[in-house]
Amino acid sequence: MLSASLVTNLSAAALKAGAAVMDITPKEFPMNMPGGFSANLANSAHDPLNARALVLDDGKTKVVWVVIDNLGVPTKVVAEAKALASKATGIPVENMLVSGTHTHSGVNPSDEPAARGAKLSEAEAKADAYRKVMLAGVSQAIIDAHARLRPASVGVAARPLPNEVFNRRWFLKPGKMQPNPFGEMDQVRMNPPNSPDVLDRPAGPTDPDVSVVSLIDAKRKPLALFANYSLHYVGATPSGKVSADYYGEFCRLMPSRLGASDGFVAAMSNGTSGDINNTPFAVGRAPREPFEQIRIVAGEAADTAWRAVHDIEKHRNDVVLGMKQRLITLKYRKPTPEQVMNAKAILAMKDKEAIDRLPRLALPYAARTIAAANRPEATVDVIVQAIKVGDAVLCAIPFETFAETGLELKQQSPFAKTIVVSIANGRHGYLPTPRQHEFGGYETWLGTNHVQKDASEIIVKNLKEMMGELK
Repeated sequence: MLSASLVTNLSAAALKAGAAVMDITPKEFPMNMPGGFSANLANSAHDPLNARALVLDDGKTKVVWVVIDNLGVPTKVVAEAKALASKATGIPVENMLVSGTHTHSGVNPSDEPAARGAKLSEAEAKADAYRKVMLAGVSQAIIDAHARLRPASVGVAARPLPNEVFNRRWFLKPGKMQPNPFGEMDQVRMNPPNSPDVLDRPAGPTDPDVSVVSLIDAKRKPLALFANYSLHYVGATPSGKVSADYYGEFCRLMPSRLGASDGFVAAMSNGTSGDINNTPFAVGRAPREPFEQIRIVAGEAADTAWRAVHDIEKHRNDVVLGMKQRLITLKYRKPTPEQVMNAKAILAMKDKEAIDRLPRLALPYAARTIAAANRPEATVDVIVQAIKVGDAVLCAIPFETFAETGLELKQQSPFAKTIVVSIANGRHGYLPTPRQHEFGGYETWLGTNHVQKDASEIIVKNLKEMMGELK
């Protein structure tokens, strides 16, 4: 229970809040965990995957924030789930934010429903069945959270946890860089060898903050806590096991941290972690057993979130809510004729020794180059959102966003507290800044990055305008 000094008078509370969680763990195995360049079959679940929903209502505006344990956000599944929840609750779909945690030990549903009577492979049938699980889970979590609306107060805070976030893009010492899949030399490398003989300096910053949106009820008891940390998945899960990674373990720990009772919902969302991971380059770490590092990171994040909650001077019930959504049209990147020619030559190779001499990942990226060249669409429409919660704002971006973009939005925001959520309402690849595009590296490669090279600047410009309108 939180002390009365942290709470405003709740006798005439305007704000209402409700939270709910739905299990979206797959029911059928094996299923592929699509977090790499080859099949990685899961045969069971180590821990559950969930959809966690929060609904806020200030009497005039209702907003929804959902976090799902998934590598991304299946666009059509989530759009359909929003429509179902909107029909049941009356909340406009434009007022709903659904983001993915980016766990690499989750499984993906089919984005499209299978046609009636279609003959499906075993893998396709399981993906179609999981589509139904996710669709029901996301929509029902919103519906249940809406049904549980009750007087509440909210506070927003942040505390740094710098020792678990590391920029994974590095400049290497002279002569240590190797050709990328296109046969070119990048200036930086993602996840380089962890050796002082190789490493020079990181290519970008980190965002160390664990940000929290804390909700308490009329009796000053914890109702929900939605957190945000700019850290990629931790990984090293048990082999062949589905897992929510540190995001799920954080949620398991938070009720005990806050002394919460049944019905309390915690969620951890992915911040701007497109170039951030949990590897302490140039320092090293003792070996860990499977899931151990996840437990360590989740425990530290839970402790930091607990401290952040107790930094909140007042949970307020008189906050004004607001929501802005924009549909932004971005150009798809297209390969040059020379890149297409080189890709076709690689894919046509038959000699095993010649193939073995190719740069690492040359074959999959040659295929991605051809796919980009053959893509019929020239542009893609992406959703960006900004949610106002009193003097705090949440910005939602449908990409794996770099830390420096999140820091820029926080530094230039007109709000006292700013939280930036990545992989929201879709997942369209990485979002490097133009400067990082000049450096090269995995996140900038055609086939990993899909849209025009100044897309980050376009999105930041729009979000700044949206925040200004909300303020």
